[in-house]
Amino acid sequence: MSFWDFFRRERWPHIFCPGCGIGMVLNALWKAFEETEQEPEKWAFVSGIGCTARAPAYMRVDSLHTLHGRAIAFATGLKLGNPELNVMVFSGDGDIASIGGNHLIHAARRNMDLKVIMINNGIYGMTGGQLSPTTLPGLRTTTTPMGNYDYTMGTAELVAHLGANFSARWTTAHIVMVKEAIKRMIPKEGFCFLEVVSQCPTNFGRRNRMEDPRKMLQFMKEHSVHVSRVGQLGAYFEEPVFVVGTFADRDRKGYVARLREAGYFESF
Repeated sequence: MSFWDFFRRERWPHIFCPGCGIGMVLNALWKAFEETEQEPEKWAFVSGIGCTARAPAYMRVDSLHTLHGRAIAFATGLKLGNPELNVMVFSGDGDIASIGGNHLIHAARRNMDLKVIMINNGIYGMTGGQLSPTTLPGLRTTTTPMGNYDYTMGTAELVAHLGANFSARWTTAHIVMVKEAIKRMIPKEGFCFLEVVSQCPTNFGRRNRMEDPRKMLQFMKEHSVHVSRVGQLGAYFEEPVFVVGTFADRDRKGYVARLREAGYFESF
């Protein structure tokens, strides 16, 4: 599968701002699909509302652009309606961790057979640059002009604790690791979650003196600490730190397999 087969060139140019990291993640996704010889027609992508949620429209795959915060709920229905379909949720931190946080919790608890890629730019990038649950301490947004005094939501840690089969966090400064994490997710059953911290020079960077995307990439690289170097509460620093690495990699039965054993799908 070539680059040109994977993307809808007729929809270019895209809407993403110059320097945005979403394109980097899409490139890593394409490479992961190519290296594992995936067939796009066997996949469906689901997104909500926001910058990242627009990304599936540029891929040559079936996709659902759903309500704000409801991407995982729609994806769950899609997977249970067609268990043979590979379903991936591709959306942002405001959509998945905030508005849709409850759906994230229970999909991970059930070990629902979904692949979720959450692009975390630390704000609501499309709707005005407001604070999100993943904004690091001390950083500025439109609703925290003096700096963020909230503790950060450790999304990848939470998902791992709830029993998901796979959970990891990397940044766009670790783009090779992003690709490898996607490759690890593809064959696994159960709930698989990848958080990718991404630069947003337009709405986040210019409020934090990092309007140059290269500065944001350097910031992410310098403020990343591998999970092996911190304790269980490593995500709860009081200064800007990205704890990166794999937080869960297990092989519990997925939700679909458990329903099959109970004869659930035979009743349709």
